[in-house]
Amino acid sequence: MSDERIAFITGGNKGLGFETARRLHAAGQTVYIGARNAERGRAAAGELDVAFVPLDVTDEGSVAEAAAELERREGRIDVLINNAGISGPRREAADLTGSDAARVFETNVAGMVRVTHAFLPLLGRSAHPAIVNVSSGMGSFAAVNDPTRVESQVRVPLYSASKAAVTMLTVQYAKQLPGMRVNAADPGYTATDFNDNRGTQTVTEGTDAIVALAGLEADGPTGSFVDRDGTVGW
Repeated sequence: MSDERIAFITGGNKGLGFETARRLHAAGQTVYIGARNAERGRAAAGELDVAFVPLDVTDEGSVAEAAAELERREGRIDVLINNAGISGPRREAADLTGSDAARVFETNVAGMVRVTHAFLPLLGRSAHPAIVNVSSGMGSFAAVNDPTRVESQVRVPLYSASKAAVTMLTVQYAKQLPGMRVNAADPGYTATDFNDNRGTQTVTEGTDAIVALAGLEADGPTGSFVDRDGTVGW
């Protein structure tokens, strides 16, 4: 088995996913990016000099085909980065509907579960498999209730709830997959399309925790929730 790590990143055509792919490729990993929009995905992969696999995390068939493609090309992956996500509607809680919630959770939560399920057999063939779930301080009780943090000023109920679910799922997966490093990363307030590029961190700073978790050795932590400065409070 090659010592070179193979990473697959969902939502890799822009923002945090794109920068994560760039950094991991520069570090010597073989990188595949998944994206729902094939044209944008191929363009991003070409710019990064990495491989592209079509992937819509809300579609079972698309996810299964992406996993099958990695099976054909590599036979395994070492790092799965669940990055794909949507912000959802930015409305007051009283105006949110069940349909709004279903759409956000279908992508941010069910999508993560769907991809993880499909890629676990490939991860199982790695010498030191790692799963990195891109969560957010917006899903942290500690952060959203701390008036000194920007998370306390932002009102996106469904996005926050979905990221809280991602973090808890990370812990549960870590408990049930002891042979894998399963961790959650909080990128912090990073300038991306999610916040109309108002974030105070660069995308490189925002991917520090993701890249660090993607490079964990077999004896690294699991079930953790970290940002670039350390452990994130719950």
